Amino acid sequence: MMDEKKEPWLNYLALTTVILAVVATLSTFKAGGYSTRSVLTQTQASDQWAYYQAKSIKGYLYELQKEELERELAATRRRSPRSALPDLERKIEEYGKNVARYDGEKKTIAAEAKRFEAVRDDATLHARIFGIAVIFLQIAILLSSIAALMKKKAVWVTGLLSGVAGLVYFMNGFFLFVK
Repeated sequence: MMDEKKEPWLNYLALTTVILAVVATLSTFKAGGYSTRSVLTQTQASDQWAYYQAKSIKGYLYELQKEELERELAATRRRSPRSALPDLERKIEEYGKNVARYDGEKKTIAAEAKRFEAVRDDATLHARIFGIAVIFLQIAILLSSIAALMKKKAVWVTGLLSGVAGLVYFMNGFFLFVK
């Protein structure tokens, strides 16, 4: 029985397949990490918006109370002595300060929620790009495997082209040179 002579390109095929598999694994890992970050920051942003809503409701309640007291003050000025006026004026001023405080807090909360949303959007973009890299790298690995089984160099070269696209997306996942 005669040993078949192994074609030299098959060694390169094996090496490139291993490299593509390692990069695909890393890309999958990075995509998963960014996906997790995206979900977590979405939760944090949602929590901030819920907090914002709570502050809005509290502020609105103070506004309603302030308006009610202002109507009461106006009615009191028309019909009774001035003894009740300072208490009402003090309460109106206090409620006005609370309304202003809640408005200020809402601005801070909204800014924090928007910051979380920006982090989420960035993580989603990275995850999507790494996901595309995985697709191209898996196609390259598949084509390389078929090329090894069939000993067809043209199939391997086609797989390399897909692998190069996958590597470009993999690098883009880190640096975002194309969005």
